[in-house]
Amino acid sequence: MKKLALLLLIFTSQIQAQQILSERERAVVVDEILADRFDNLLPKLMDRTGLDMWILISREYNEDPVLKTMLPATWLNARRRTIILFYRNKEKNSIEKLAVARYNFGDNIVSAWDKDKEPNQWVRLMQLIEERNPEKIGLNYSTHFNISDGLDKTDYDEFMQYLPKAFKKKVVSAERLATGWIETRTAREMVIYNQLVDITHDVIAEAFSEKVITPGITTTTDVEWWMRDKITALGLETWFHPTVDVQRSNNNLGNHLYSFSDRPNQTVILPGDLLHCDFGITYLRLNTDCQELAYVLRPKETEPPLFLQKAFDDGNKVQDIFTANFETGKTGNEILLKSLEEAKAQGLKPSIYTHPLGSYGHSSGPTIGMWDAQGGVVGAGDYPLYKNTVYAIELNTTVTIPQWKRDIRIMFEEAGFYGENGFRYVNGRQTKLLTIPRVKQHQGN
Repeated sequence: MKKLALLLLIFTSQIQAQQILSERERAVVVDEILADRFDNLLPKLMDRTGLDMWILISREYNEDPVLKTMLPATWLNARRRTIILFYRNKEKNSIEKLAVARYNFGDNIVSAWDKDKEPNQWVRLMQLIEERNPEKIGLNYSTHFNISDGLDKTDYDEFMQYLPKAFKKKVVSAERLATGWIETRTAREMVIYNQLVDITHDVIAEAFSEKVITPGITTTTDVEWWMRDKITALGLETWFHPTVDVQRSNNNLGNHLYSFSDRPNQTVILPGDLLHCDFGITYLRLNTDCQELAYVLRPKETEPPLFLQKAFDDGNKVQDIFTANFETGKTGNEILLKSLEEAKAQGLKPSIYTHPLGSYGHSSGPTIGMWDAQGGVVGAGDYPLYKNTVYAIELNTTVTIPQWKRDIRIMFEEAGFYGENGFRYVNGRQTKLLTIPRVKQHQGN
């Protein structure tokens, strides 16, 4: 245990020195990115979605998920009732960013409410609306996108109560604008994203190595908590508890949930096991989500059995078929069904359940399948693909292994970016099984 703790300390120091910023340094980066998004991205999104006014309303500890991504770096929560108003004047090519609050909303959004002059916050908001006379007023309510549905009933009711009658017919859902804000990544964010995925790969590589796993002793639960401890030691967070599961020659293939909720705890890892993990981190208000595979070498083995590597290659084939179908304007359901059809035509047995990734782990944008909805997803699956968006390329393929007299499932998840030049993996993908023990760590292209 002392040796393991020392290795953890050394590895932590190496990553911190190379990649991870202090809290103060992170705050500077977060606020700079927010300023860029407000000034350059938001006007384009408002024009694209046809909204000239967007109003977000939140109360402390009950934040709208979209507004939470707009908080200044030193704000961990909204304060009292916080109201943000964005007004886009396309003719003047200007955007106003106003806070109907007692103080400025950081450096990017200025306070537009003097309580001494107008004690009622709602009345002041209505004054601002009437002065600008917008064509449409977007509020965050949505049937199919949970992150875009952050306006609570009390605030909606009070807003509509105070809103002058002439403006009530102008109120519309800001679903498309809110989703666009959450899903769209800037150029600087994508530079940072590469580092996040690199850290994620590094931690998985360390977890799936002889430094952490001693066959016959270490359990899957041990590895899960090691990953949690590693991220805590780095000063970062996981946005879900890591999972590690085993497939081997003498166990049955359960449903998709086997690797998550139905897997047995404390499974002792043995030579000949095929290991799988699901792991993601949060850093600089971005998230990763990654699933990789490793093989525990038997005595005298120097590489995984060929039949396992061939099965692994089938998983890569499904990835290639799927990501080749990314095209601007196609819906998540269209991409899903075309990819499944093409993969099955090649003799593969795929399942695709890819989700947007970014400001949240399970973020907003086109849902491209769910493990229990391979025929498409109503609502979120009908949303189109836009450029400058990131996805957790999550899928699996079932492969029959005669040597084990059973089927196995090759499960992958990697961050992928869709931009001006088409699709690319944010920081490579796994193309070979990791081995325990091994000399070389993460393999990617």
